[in-house]
Amino acid sequence: MTEQWQYLVTNSELEDLITAYCNDFTANARAGRYGPITGRDREVEETILILLQKGRKNAVLLAPAGVGKTAMVVALAQKVVEDKVPDYLKNCRLIEVDLARMAAGTSSPAEFQERFIPLCKGVAERYYNPDNPRIVLFLDEIHQIMPNCEGSSYKGLSDVMKPYLTAGDLMVIGATTLDEFRMYVATDPALDRRFQKVFLNVPNVVETYRILKSLRPGFEKHHGITISNIMLMLIIHMTEEHMRKRNQPDKSIITMDSSMAYHVKTHGKGTECDINSVYYMVGRETGLNKQALHDEKKYQRIIKQVMQIEGEEDIYYI
Repeated sequence: MTEQWQYLVTNSELEDLITAYCNDFTANARAGRYGPITGRDREVEETILILLQKGRKNAVLLAPAGVGKTAMVVALAQKVVEDKVPDYLKNCRLIEVDLARMAAGTSSPAEFQERFIPLCKGVAERYYNPDNPRIVLFLDEIHQIMPNCEGSSYKGLSDVMKPYLTAGDLMVIGATTLDEFRMYVATDPALDRRFQKVFLNVPNVVETYRILKSLRPGFEKHHGITISNIMLMLIIHMTEEHMRKRNQPDKSIITMDSSMAYHVKTHGKGTECDINSVYYMVGRETGLNKQALHDEKKYQRIIKQVMQIEGEEDIYYI
């Protein structure tokens, strides 16, 4: 480091803060800790475009719970690791600020801010040094940092961040639901102006099916069993019909995982997840009798749908 860049928060202090209170998504992606993320290319490209801007280079991801806001940020981290981003973002670090971890053990808002402010300052003062990789902060449930979010341990942090956002020294990705954004963030016009909105749609049946297929190898490796395309599609239809208050793909991913776990528990490894395991876990989650879940006509339609998507000659995993 040249003498021109002397930081109030030293490199070692900043790294200690990141290690203690953050999750380094790019480091985790480089270590192969995430499965493949599919279906969010448009949203990732929108976010990259926002981060490249000089002025309002902060994005807020808006979607219902379970749609995959954090997964989209992971997808961006994977693009960085794969060197598939513009030069401005090459080798950047995508850091999730774990506010719950940061608040643990504090007894007052002032004590909490004593941890947050050096992190914020350390990232901001490195922004203009071309020798440093960009650092992008990710804040999940960003509405909780607003002063009007009663009951939040983090309320008021927006006032700490606002000067850095105004000066353009921070690059931030936030995530929350549209309702919570309107209720808490949009009531502060100054902060609202500093974030550009990226809307994430709830994936439909076919999109959810492709997401499950991309995640399947990791779950099969973990559980030591296989699961067919038909079982994946069955899970999606079951969760669509019987878990209406939850969103895709989260509800199908959880049901796939739990169905495979139940199958291993009852049948052991080296087998294939069967229909009874799926019905058992759907029934357990919804309170429905698993014996009443099967509808042969619907099941045959599911088989035909999978064959239409995959092609009748591609029988692998059918």
